[in-house]
Amino acid sequence: MNIIPRDSSFDLDRIFNHFGVPFSNGEIDNSFFSPKVDITDHEDRFEICAELAGVDKDNVTVSLENGLLTIEAKMETENSEKKKGKVIRKERHSGSFLRSFQVGTGVAEADVSASFKDGLLKLTIPKVEESVPLKKQIEIQ
Repeated sequence: MNIIPRDSSFDLDRIFNHFGVPFSNGEIDNSFFSPKVDITDHEDRFEICAELAGVDKDNVTVSLENGLLTIEAKMETENSEKKKGKVIRKERHSGSFLRSFQVGTGVAEADVSASFKDGLLKLTIPKVEESVPLKKQIEIQ
């Protein structure tokens, strides 16, 4: 059987997906993975859906601090030394991911709901009107 290697010149996905990404010895740094994120604007809320296929729920953390919602995930692949046989090609990634979204200081941790099912992290954030600081004029004496 003759297989075209994924990193060959015929792999157009590699050419376009990694354009401008720094290379090290001709290989891409696989210690970082970047899941796809969809953000949906509803009338009363925002929904963020992050694709975290292969990530265990226990390795996902969502935090809220000073109006900044942060998703952190860690993906680990099994150690190849435990497997019998020779590894010919390894394309599965391991590493960490961090993504932050500004949601405003009016959103409290209790207002945000999160669910994780089938590798999809779904966050629901209510829309809260930010209080506009009042402009007060200081009398000059």
